[in-house]
Amino acid sequence: MNSQLKGISIAVAAAVAVYFVSLPFLADAHARLFAVIILLVVLWTNEALPLGVVSLLPIVIFPALGLLNTAQTSSNYANGIIFLFLGGFLLSLAVEKTELHKVIARRLLRVFPATPIGAICALGATAGALSSVLSNTTTALLLMPLAHFLASDMRLKMRLALSIAFGASIGGLITPIGTPPNLIFMGFLQANSLNAPSFVKWIAVMSPLVFSMLIANSLMLSIGVGKMKLAYSLSDYAPMSKEQKKLGAIILALAALLFFNSPIEPYYPGLGLDERSLILCFGLLLFIPGIGLINWEDCRKIPYEIIFLFGAGFALANAFEATGFDRAAALAMQALLGFGTLATMIAIVGAMSLVGLVVSNTAKASISLPIVYSLCQHSSLDSELFLLVATATASFSFILPISTPPNAIALSSGAVKVKDMAIYGTIITFVGGFLTIFVAMLIWQFLL
Repeated sequence: MNSQLKGISIAVAAAVAVYFVSLPFLADAHARLFAVIILLVVLWTNEALPLGVVSLLPIVIFPALGLLNTAQTSSNYANGIIFLFLGGFLLSLAVEKTELHKVIARRLLRVFPATPIGAICALGATAGALSSVLSNTTTALLLMPLAHFLASDMRLKMRLALSIAFGASIGGLITPIGTPPNLIFMGFLQANSLNAPSFVKWIAVMSPLVFSMLIANSLMLSIGVGKMKLAYSLSDYAPMSKEQKKLGAIILALAALLFFNSPIEPYYPGLGLDERSLILCFGLLLFIPGIGLINWEDCRKIPYEIIFLFGAGFALANAFEATGFDRAAALAMQALLGFGTLATMIAIVGAMSLVGLVVSNTAKASISLPIVYSLCQHSSLDSELFLLVATATASFSFILPISTPPNAIALSSGAVKVKDMAIYGTIITFVGGFLTIFVAMLIWQFLL
């Protein structure tokens, strides 16, 4: 039996086993949904089938098992948030094609001292800044060569690679389009008729957590650097090209429009434009003659499997609600409510951190948001606050390569071993959980 068939067999066997084991404790529909989740998670993890193929399986499996009909399932793959992300992908393609990211990265790197600690801080900050507008996967891929370029010492190279990987995951939180859990959160709010934060409000809310995490990440990876030395010094790139200046102006214009579109209640109502349409519009603008920064051939590079993954995430959330699984899980968690808001938040963050050992950040967000929302509906907990805590915690997956794409990219670079990632990842995951709770209790509950 080849490795693919073995991987599929393991996934199916795990799903069947989970169904029969959980059946005495769960309703039949819940046991079926639980089994499907295990099937998808194992296939996403062992890569026995391509990511896009696994992500489309709910369209076939949900109707077959009576969880959702075909129309209910497939409609999740056309969620408005997906088109927002598509616009972001188009902008990312233009950034890569014009190599504007290299200009941004090199200029950010010049801000820090040309020392090992300076390089760790520079790469972490650069990864964080770029992943706010590019996908964290793209950011990690683009910056990882710098870890090899700047260091010959494998110990320093490992720290630089982890700084990029962790920084990319952290920085993705700062904008709604920076990382998949953010988009799943926005889509979940929309699906449940909840008020989604504007682009500017999101940045204001997330900035304290993101900046604190980036600092903590750099401090952690800088411990023990000692007498390590950089292999090369940084030099300036050539002046910006015409295309880079053009794209830079477009991105600045989009940023300004998003800023003025955001209401500041009760003083300024905003422009009232739909941010999803706005970002997609600017992405399509790149094809217009006279601008022409990308063409349709470039769109072959769009990771459509990630778009399908979003659809699968929204479909799972829909199935949780339709079958009542979220309400059942929330009722099971209600015992926590007697211990107060802080204890409930700690329990949610702790549980999600443990789940992150075997589930990707996207899967964590898809599974946890319906449960947390249902828990809030059956209590006096602030839904928006707890959903935001769950979303932030979903992005803090640093321990294993399967937790998030930047981790896998760092491992594939050859500079990082699984043991190194597990040690540093566990530390920064713990710090992330603590800082999320701290910021939520002291800042978020007053801003939301």
